[in-house]
Amino acid sequence: MIIYPDIELQKGRCVNLVRGRMEAPIVYDVDPVEAACDFVRQGAEWLHVVDLDAVFNAGDNTGVIEKIIRKSGASVQVAGAIRSMDKVHRWIDAGASRVVIATAAVKAPHFVKEAATAYPAQVVVSVDARRGKVVVEGWRETTSFTPIEFAHVFNDVPLAAIIYTDIDRDEEMPESSMSHTTELAASVQAPVIASGVVKSLSDISTLKYLPNISGVITSRALFGRVFELSEALAIATAPPEPKASII
Repeated sequence: MIIYPDIELQKGRCVNLVRGRMEAPIVYDVDPVEAACDFVRQGAEWLHVVDLDAVFNAGDNTGVIEKIIRKSGASVQVAGAIRSMDKVHRWIDAGASRVVIATAAVKAPHFVKEAATAYPAQVVVSVDARRGKVVVEGWRETTSFTPIEFAHVFNDVPLAAIIYTDIDRDEEMPESSMSHTTELAASVQAPVIASGVVKSLSDISTLKYLPNISGVITSRALFGRVFELSEALAIATAPPEPKASII
């Protein structure tokens, strides 16, 4: 299972949004490029980088992301208002290993098919869900689709993966669990990257053994020093425990 350290960018800073609120981010006192390089030194092979300013139409962090791609040495999965083939081409040409399509996947599913046809196994669809419905536009708009209904639209598309963000669990709603992630992963063909569900190392241990979960995205736990990336990687890459024999 792959651990994707999540670097979320606002005005050139590493941040994390609480309940999707752009106006009150948690700001981390670390240079984004140095953070990326440090994750790679700890063993990261992939990075998930999100341009929040692009998502909220407040500018962009293109220059910072390009530096991360050039200097980190990791494969970089780029997200943030990727809504046209021109932007897909530009990120792939800039060295991004994958592009993530979120809102545009809901509003223009044919665009996802076009992008994935042009770049097989380099396009990821992001499915963000709150209270059983897919949300878009930085979690501000709720659609009528369930996550599974929406994901099935892309069953025949050569996606690299589907990112599933369980917002209820991310926001620590009392009734939240990993069951929604489990259900989605069991119902789609593309490998699923879980997001919003990792609070501790035990969550990584659980996700590792769920069917069709190929990776996890984690940000707040890493930047908040709940655990070190090297600890998460050790769990994610450990060989399965041998089954006890029955005598």
